[in-house]
Amino acid sequence: MTRWTVVVSKETDVAVRGLLAQRGLKKGDLSKFIEQAANWWVFDQTLGKVRSKFSDLTPDAAEDLITEACAAARIETLRTLKKER
Repeated sequence: MTRWTVVVSKETDVAVRGLLAQRGLKKGDLSKFIEQAANWWVFDQTLGKVRSKFSDLTPDAAEDLITEACAAARIETLRTLKKER
């Protein structure tokens, strides 16, 4: 685990802690909240970048590309599992 020091506005602090309290979460859950929020933000930024790079594809071409990539990933996973046995 890595320890962060973060600085947020008073309004953000009150809003987040209030939300956590409403859901019955405790003080230590603030770290979990921040980690989840950071993960979602990274995912959203990555997804936006990927979408922009493939924006010229038709939906059918994108679906074909995804299907091909999934099939390749499944094959590679099976190969890896067989090697581990």
